Amino acid sequence: MELRHLRYFVAVAELGSISRAAQKLFIAQPPLSLQIKQLEDEVGTSLLIRYPRGVRLSPAGETFLAEAKDILLRADRAVRLARQTDNAAGGVVRIGYVPTAGHTILPRLIRLLRQRRPECDIEVREMTTAQQIQALRYHEIDVGLVRPPLEAGPVVVAAKLSDPFCLAIPKGHPLVGDAALDLRSAAQCVFVSVTRQRGPAYFDQTVGLCTDIGFNPNIRYESSTLYGVLELVGAGLGVALVPASAVTLASDRLIFRALSQPSRVGALVLAQLKEDPNPLVGLLTELTAQVFTELSEELDRLVVGLRDEPTVRTEQ
Repeated sequence: MELRHLRYFVAVAELGSISRAAQKLFIAQPPLSLQIKQLEDEVGTSLLIRYPRGVRLSPAGETFLAEAKDILLRADRAVRLARQTDNAAGGVVRIGYVPTAGHTILPRLIRLLRQRRPECDIEVREMTTAQQIQALRYHEIDVGLVRPPLEAGPVVVAAKLSDPFCLAIPKGHPLVGDAALDLRSAAQCVFVSVTRQRGPAYFDQTVGLCTDIGFNPNIRYESSTLYGVLELVGAGLGVALVPASAVTLASDRLIFRALSQPSRVGALVLAQLKEDPNPLVGLLTELTAQVFTELSEELDRLVVGLRDEPTVRTEQ
């Protein structure tokens, strides 16, 4: 049994079709069918139930699929670790990040990593928090910039930044002030938001901040990026609930006011697997903590009414 047999089987199982799998794998359908039949002969049982249109897993195939995926992940991980060991001065690191961290945290982190490890091969993937947790568990990424909460399990928090939601307001707006804001005072405002499809957890948290205190936000404008949201607010189309870290992206047309006694705590964390053997993970934890510390100082200076409390933490 070879790894290619497992890769072929996984592709067929996930797509539910030998023809579609053949297209994805860039091989002809008859050879792929033959490879799957050879695999079944070696296993000694049918793994797929064939239909005129497509296939589905047999009970034995369902069991085999889980093990096949695990074997492939371990094989890929073995190759990656071998390359890292052979290239200690460089190495490979894969970073996941939520969209709101892509503009604020990620560029700073990559810049520091390049300074310390100029030969390092860096891979980045924009993903939701849920997708990153799954990717960490399956060794598809090494670290993730995610927003809590995280479920108990093998994924741990290595560094944490308090990144509470605040209200972005165009200059000259009636809600501009010099202290933390009671969000109820924005109940009659038009809101701008990131689309839920792009950031479901972020969208739900911002709406929840409003519904928790008794009103539904009038979201009239949406954007697929945080930059877009800030531009629409700067144009005077409305106000927006955004992470405090968004202040580093904003023009001088905006004011950011912290929320007084918010019902939900906002944070950004660096997540990783316990005892990850990748030597770059420890370095990333150090550099991320540095970025978080620098950013927290900026937030205290730039966000009106932000509470004076510890905003960054490194966990062992």
